[in-house]
Amino acid sequence: MSSRIFVALDTPDMERAKLLAKRVHHHVGGIKLGLEFFMANGRAGVHEMAEIGLPIFLDLKFHDIPNTVAKAVQALRPLEPAIITVHAAGGRAMLEDAKAAAPLGTKVVAVTMLTSLDDRDLVSIGLSGDPHEQVMRLTELAKSAGVDGIVCSGEEVASAKAIWPQGFFVVPGVRPANGFAGDQKRVVTPRAALDAGASILVVGRPITQAEDPDQAARAIEATL
Repeated sequence: MSSRIFVALDTPDMERAKLLAKRVHHHVGGIKLGLEFFMANGRAGVHEMAEIGLPIFLDLKFHDIPNTVAKAVQALRPLEPAIITVHAAGGRAMLEDAKAAAPLGTKVVAVTMLTSLDDRDLVSIGLSGDPHEQVMRLTELAKSAGVDGIVCSGEEVASAKAIWPQGFFVVPGVRPANGFAGDQKRVVTPRAALDAGASILVVGRPITQAEDPDQAARAIEATL
């Protein structure tokens, strides 16, 4: 089985993204391209990255009215991404329409709660201050709307998997045991996330900002 690590190439710099992807491509299972990359390089940039030969996880986190999201997802069809993200908080109709508009081989996963948020952040936007409860509510919604899975932190993945045994679980914000958390508030180690039920792990800075990205990816893979 190929590696379950997707490396997050969160950079607008095309050459840097290509260089990093080529350096680590033997030790990761795919590459995640987010808003920074997409806004700078567009669809042509995604095509160029796809030529490296790794599955592409396009992390654009759509959150808009159902018709707009469906048309946006349709516009991505020629890119044939392996995974795309939408916000679960966009509601059932939006989730259903996003899935219906996606290419057959593309997994649509719903972001439950950003790993940069904690209980105080939830209260500040008018939600109950319990991240776990919020993630479970949105997991139920995503499951019933027919998307493929969710994005959640490693702290919630075991409970989410209990609700949805067949779900596809993307866990970002993982950090090696000796890693620096950065702006992430709810983090776990890659091994713990996998043991709890993660399908794939998204790892960015611990690989991309390492002195030797290839060795860093190899070291994380070894713990799995």
